[in-house]
Amino acid sequence: MTLADLKPGQSGKILKVNVTGALKRRLMDMGIIGGTEVRVEKVAPLGDPIEVSIKSYALSLRVGEAKSIEVEAE
Repeated sequence: MTLADLKPGQSGKILKVNVTGALKRRLMDMGIIGGTEVRVEKVAPLGDPIEVSIKSYALSLRVGEAKSIEVEAE
């Protein structure tokens, strides 16, 4: 399951980030690291972007980025 599959209000634990290079570094700098808890807060009307809460702050991700983040739903 990916972060993009979670619905608003659902939480999960990040398992793996399936990207490389600069994008992976940017995501890691924002706190998207394996084992971190993440909660989907809102999804835009057309499905992009997705707003999540991670480490007590809000973060907006594109759907393409969210699909590259594997999570375990809680």
